Amino acid sequence: MNILVIGGGGREHAIVWSLAKSSRVQKLYCAPGNAGIAQLAECVPIGVMAFDELVRFAKDKAIDLVVVGPDDPLAAGIVDAFEAAGIPAFGPNKAAAEIEGSKIFMKHLLRKYDIPTARYETFDDYETALAYLRKQQPPIVVKADGLAAGKGVTVARTMEEAEEALRGMMIDRVFGASGTRVVIEEYLEGQEMSILSFVDGMAVRPMVPAQDHKPVFDGDRGPNTGGMGTYTPLPHIDPAVIEEAVERIIKPTAAAMVKEGRPFRGVLFAGLMVTKDGPKVIEFNARMGDPETQVVLPRLRSDLLDIILAAMDGKLDQAAIEWSDDAAVCVILASEGYPGSYPKGIPIEGIDKAEAAGALVFHAGTALKDGGFVTNGGRVLGVVGRGRDIEEARNRAYEACGLIRFEGMHYRKDIAAKALAAKNG
Repeated sequence: MNILVIGGGGREHAIVWSLAKSSRVQKLYCAPGNAGIAQLAECVPIGVMAFDELVRFAKDKAIDLVVVGPDDPLAAGIVDAFEAAGIPAFGPNKAAAEIEGSKIFMKHLLRKYDIPTARYETFDDYETALAYLRKQQPPIVVKADGLAAGKGVTVARTMEEAEEALRGMMIDRVFGASGTRVVIEEYLEGQEMSILSFVDGMAVRPMVPAQDHKPVFDGDRGPNTGGMGTYTPLPHIDPAVIEEAVERIIKPTAAAMVKEGRPFRGVLFAGLMVTKDGPKVIEFNARMGDPETQVVLPRLRSDLLDIILAAMDGKLDQAAIEWSDDAAVCVILASEGYPGSYPKGIPIEGIDKAEAAGALVFHAGTALKDGGFVTNGGRVLGVVGRGRDIEEARNRAYEACGLIRFEGMHYRKDIAAKALAAKNG
């Protein structure tokens, strides 16, 4: 089969890496891809939002299947565009992708179908939102309604911080039109958990759970990022809690989307908080998570392409899906200044050494210059260590990080520390 993957980050590198192992793949393309992806697939310089150009390319190359990585093109209807041209595309259509494209839609859906989530109110008027906010007790969460590259959420520890976030979203428009409407919701205390699931309407096949680290600095300090690292499995979270999340949250949400006339087909990402009252929804994403994908797919023993094709055919419930018992830990190496502004074009050294030491290195923001890798994004590389347990995988990940260098490189030193603390405590 000829396959086109849409996107150019670490998630897409992991997807391409996984698909490349399938005996059914004849040719892999990625648009636009990156310098790491180019080692496995032919990269095509077409932007993820250039739907007409992408469709023309898919027709010219006789593409049999398109796999969509990022959120923006899904929310804008890229799957609808491919399907209108008769080209199969794995991912939700525009109507179903609204579960990520609008936090207000998502929260209202959960309320309507009594699916556990934080208490909330929604606003499209700044003064009304501000008056409501001032009646709350921090910590409080302020969210832009639309997509904001994983940065449209502020967990405010003080009222001053909450008001600043609200003003930034609704008045200063730091996230553009995404902040026209906002969600103000209660702060949930507990352990975060991410569960990605293959979905083909009613059938839900959960992947192994992972835990992300959003704040930029150790100890969960600093502004939110797209994700600074992740790990799987979660030995400190009771398997019964994971099962409860699937049965009380993910499966009912898929069923609710069917009832709403928006059946979801693709990968549904549940961002959850395990509270004292059980798991509750923080967010839903309409695609594979980044960097969760970088640790989840390395544990997949089955053929990813077979699973995708089963979902496309409405036979997901019959697909054989097996996972390894290994652990995986991903540490994101970021550019100086991220998640704010950052330089590009900085030479990177040591990727080959890290890979020779057994690490998987997924490129998130890299380019080729004069035959070598250079930085080309805020999150530059995802370094994945694997092992028999979290401790071994974590040690291997950080050993590999120590072999890679570029000017201004920074990364969190406490990825997976919560799991180790629970184990040793």
